[in-house]
Amino acid sequence: MEALLKQINEAYEAFRTDSALQLEKNNKAAGTRARKASLELEKLMKEFRKVSLEASKA
Repeated sequence: MEALLKQINEAYEAFRTDSALQLEKNNKAAGTRARKASLELEKLMKEFRKVSLEASKA
């Protein structure tokens, strides 16, 4: 679970950085990277939910 949380934090940092670049500097490539990171975050959050539910049952 720790590795998953580390991946979530890294993906969120990438999203935060790129979304800020898109917003502040109108960087279109950063917007594309932010959207890609958001999809990765979605996948990781679903995995976190699955792992968290399994841990709470144990």
